[in-house]
Amino acid sequence: MTAVYNPTLGFDTGNDASLMNTLAHLPHVTRAESYAGLNVFFGAADGTSLAVENPLGSIDGMFFDQDHVTVTQGRMADPERSDEFVMRAAAAHDLGLHVGDVLPLVAYSMDQSYSPDFDPATAQPFLTLDAKLVGLVVFSDTVVDDDIDAAGTADAVFTPALTAQLTQCCSYLSAIGLRIDDGSRNAAIVEGEIEKVLPPALPRLFHDTSVIKAKAERAIKPETIALGAFGVIAALATLVIASQVIGRQVGASSDEGAILRALGASPATTLLDGIIGIVGAVVIGSLLAAAVAVVLSPLAPIGPIRPVYPSRGIAFDWTVLALGVVVLIVALTSVALTVGHHGAPQRAARRRVRARTRGSRVARAAAASALPASAVAGVGFALEPGHGPDTAPVRAAILGTVVGMVIVVATLTFGASLNTLVSHPALYGWNWDEALNGGANDIPQQQAAQLLDHDPDVAAWSGVYFAAVQIDGQPVPVIGVDPNAPVGPPTLSGHGLDSSNQIVLGATTLAQLHKRVGDSVEVNSGSTSPTSLKIVGTATMPTIGEGVHPTMGSGALLSYELIPASTRNIWRDPVDGPNAIFVRFRRGTDRTAAHGALQAIADALTAPGSLSTIGVLAVQRPAEIVNYHSMRITPLYLGSALAGGAVFALALTLIASVRRRRNDLALLKTFGLTPRQLAAVVAWQSSVAVAIGTVVGVPLGVILGRGLWDVFAGELHAVARPSVPTLSIGLVAIGALVLANVVAAVPGRIAARTPTALLLRAQ
Repeated sequence: MTAVYNPTLGFDTGNDASLMNTLAHLPHVTRAESYAGLNVFFGAADGTSLAVENPLGSIDGMFFDQDHVTVTQGRMADPERSDEFVMRAAAAHDLGLHVGDVLPLVAYSMDQSYSPDFDPATAQPFLTLDAKLVGLVVFSDTVVDDDIDAAGTADAVFTPALTAQLTQCCSYLSAIGLRIDDGSRNAAIVEGEIEKVLPPALPRLFHDTSVIKAKAERAIKPETIALGAFGVIAALATLVIASQVIGRQVGASSDEGAILRALGASPATTLLDGIIGIVGAVVIGSLLAAAVAVVLSPLAPIGPIRPVYPSRGIAFDWTVLALGVVVLIVALTSVALTVGHHGAPQRAARRRVRARTRGSRVARAAAASALPASAVAGVGFALEPGHGPDTAPVRAAILGTVVGMVIVVATLTFGASLNTLVSHPALYGWNWDEALNGGANDIPQQQAAQLLDHDPDVAAWSGVYFAAVQIDGQPVPVIGVDPNAPVGPPTLSGHGLDSSNQIVLGATTLAQLHKRVGDSVEVNSGSTSPTSLKIVGTATMPTIGEGVHPTMGSGALLSYELIPASTRNIWRDPVDGPNAIFVRFRRGTDRTAAHGALQAIADALTAPGSLSTIGVLAVQRPAEIVNYHSMRITPLYLGSALAGGAVFALALTLIASVRRRRNDLALLKTFGLTPRQLAAVVAWQSSVAVAIGTVVGVPLGVILGRGLWDVFAGELHAVARPSVPTLSIGLVAIGALVLANVVAAVPGRIAARTPTALLLRAQ
C-alpha cells in the first residue's frame, strides 16, 4: 500500500504518485504498475445504490497487462474509455447484472464522504456518467480463494482513463505491484528498501504473490491425491473385471486346447492358441480406452480452476496416452498369460481330480441341511467350479463382488469423512463459534472484556493479534495470543502455547523450516532483536487476518508480546487492544440470539465517527475447504461408476456360468426341478456370491476408506476424524442382496429355458 485517506494519520489523499515512482525504481524491481481504490457508487434501476464492494481503478495498466484478470464472459474493458468496466463474475451474479448492462455511476470526493453533514441525496457528485459492463472476470489471486480473501476482493475494475480523473480527489487508497527479478529470492531485499522510503505513519502491508501460488497448490494437492487414490481403485477394479472376462475366454477354449494336446501340440502352442485372440482384443480395447479418454477430456479439469483454465477443449497428451496404453496392454497380457498357463489342459485335469476329492465345505453343509433343492444347487454353483468342460469361474465372480463392495464402502466412508470435515469447522482450525473482528484496527481491550464477561451466552474468549514475522529468515503469518489462552486453534501434535518462549507452527510451515517438534527457531519481528523459541507443537491454523494470513497448515502461534506495539496498532488507534477476539458460546445456547448479542457488543465497541467498524465473523473457510465443498459429490460419482462396472461384471459372470452349467441345469431339470426352481438356483448362486462379497468387502472397504481419509487429512493438515456411515453401509449391504437377485433375473430365465433333451443327448 502506497497511500491511504486517513486524516487522523495525516494522510489527506489516497494517492501518492511520487512514492509510486520511487518504488518503481528500487533495485531488483523490473516492472511496477498500480491501482487505486475509488470512492464510486453504482445506481440501480429503482434508484437505490448497488452494493459493489471495493471498486478498483487501474492507474497505469494493473489488471490489464500486469496481474491481469481472466475474462470468463464478454471482453476486457478498453483502457482508453472511461465509460467501460468489468466485474468479478461472482459479484455480478449476486447483483443480477449481465454483460451489456449500463449503470449510472457517481463519484464523490473523500472529503465529501467523510464530512459529518454528508448526504448523498443532496451532495453534488464530483463526477457522473453511464458505465457499461463489458466483461465478467476472475482475479488471478482469487481462483482458489478462502472466505477472508473473498470478502476483501474487488467487485469492479475501472479503466486507467476513468482512474486518471479520480485519483487526486476520490481515491481512498492506492497500492503498487512490483515485479522482482529472481522472484521471491530478492523479496526480502526489496521489502527492506521499501521500508526505507515509506512514510513512518503509513501501515506496512506487503502481499507476496508467491503465497498465492503456494495456497493454490495446498488447496489442489489433496484433491489430486484423492482422485489419484480413486484412480488406483479403478485400475484394480478394471484388472479384476478384465481378469474375469479373460478367464471365461480361456475356459471357453479349453476343449480346443485338449484336442490340440491330443494331436501332439506343445504346451506353448496350446497356450498361444488360447490367448492370441485375447491379446488382440486387449490391444484394440486399450486403443479404444485412449480414444474415450480423449473424447472425455473436455470434462476436465474439475474444481475452481476450470473457469480460468486456458484450454478446455479436446486434450491430446500423447505421452500420457501412450504410457497408459502400454501399461494396459502389458498388464492385461500378463493376466492372459497367467490365466492361460493356469488353465492349460494338463493342469486343469490335475485340479479337477483334486476338486473331486476336496469340494466346498459350505456346499457340503448346505447339501446336508434341510435347504430346498434349488438352494443346495445354487450354493454349490456359487462355491464349486464344477468338473470337466463345465468348469465355471466361481472365484472370479466372488472376487468381483468383493472388489465392488470394497469400492462402494470405501467411497461412502471417504465421502462421509469429507462431509464431516466440511461441516465441522473445528476440524479445519475454527475452534470457536464466532469472532469479533477489527480488521487491521484494534478492539478496545477493557471495554470488550467487560461486555463479553457479562454476556451469559459467552463461555470463553481470547484476544489475538495478527502480524508477519521472520522465522529462521522466512516470512510467516502469525497469531499473537496470551499463553494458555482459553480459546485457540486445535492442536495436531505436541501441546499448545504454555509460555512466551514457545511457538506452535502449522504443519506446512514446520516442514518448510525443516524442523521438528522440540527444535528451536529464531523469530525476528523487525523492530526487536531475534528471539529463540522452542517448537512445542503443531496446530491446524484458522483462516483469519489481514493480507497474508494463516490458513490450515501455514502460520504460527506465539506470544503477542513478541509482536512490536507499532505492528499491533498500525492505525495508531487511541485505545489499543487485540485485532480480533475468538468467542466460544455455551452449550445449548440459541445461536441466533447469541449472534445478535455479539453483534450488539461489536456495535458498542465501534467508536463514533470511526473510519472502520468492528464486525462479527462467522466461520471463515480456508481455500482447501471452499474447494472441497464444490467437489463433495465427486466421490459419489466415481464410486457409482466403479460399482456399476462391478455389477455389470457380476451379470456377465452369471450369464457365463449359466452357459457353462447348461448340462448341470439340464440334469436338474430331468430330476424334476421346475423352471421357477431353476431360476431360483441362479438367484441363490448370485446371492451367495454377493453375501460373501459383503461379509469380506464391507470391513475391507471401511479400512480402505479410513486409510485414504487419513492420508487426505494429513496432506490437508486438518484434524483427522474419519466417519463411518453405518446406516448407509447397512443399506448398501441390503441393496446389494436385492440387486443380486435383480441381476440374476436374466440368467435365471435362460436357465429356466434350458433344452434338456438336446443337451443330454450326447450323454
